[in-house]
Amino acid sequence: MSTFILNALLNKHFKKKNMKTNKLLVILGFCVLLSNCQQKAPEVEFLVSESTKKLNRPFSDAVRYGNLLFLSGKVGTVPGTSNLASGGIKGETKQALENIKKVLEENGSSLDNVIKCTVMLADIEEWADMNSVYVQYFTKNKPARSAFGVSGLALGARVELECIAVIK
Repeated sequence: MSTFILNALLNKHFKKKNMKTNKLLVILGFCVLLSNCQQKAPEVEFLVSESTKKLNRPFSDAVRYGNLLFLSGKVGTVPGTSNLASGGIKGETKQALENIKKVLEENGSSLDNVIKCTVMLADIEEWADMNSVYVQYFTKNKPARSAFGVSGLALGARVELECIAVIK
């Protein structure tokens, strides 16, 4: 039925013979539009590592939607434990970024493919110290970033980072 209606409309507007090519292009465009409208949305995949399962965390390490990877916030815990890395804000930032790097690599991405980071600091006065470590991890591409102070973080952490990355 839609083909009949489309044909009737096109015949009304493309009466001349030299307009046949334009008519074919419009029909082709309409067909492409229809096929794109019928495509399924990408599935959502919740990604949970064995380490996160063992620690009984109430969240996924990351969620994949199409070619995007949304990471949960990471604090600077030593892998497989709930213990924060030593060294204050610098040590925790380094460990949090190592934890992020691991999740990215386990799920087909990397720090070079991070497009957005959000940084939460227990004390915004520690921003410069956090940033001195952060810049060492994003040397090739610098993702969009937000940073703000908060009134408290899980496990008494000084910093929490969350990222969005592209899977290439």
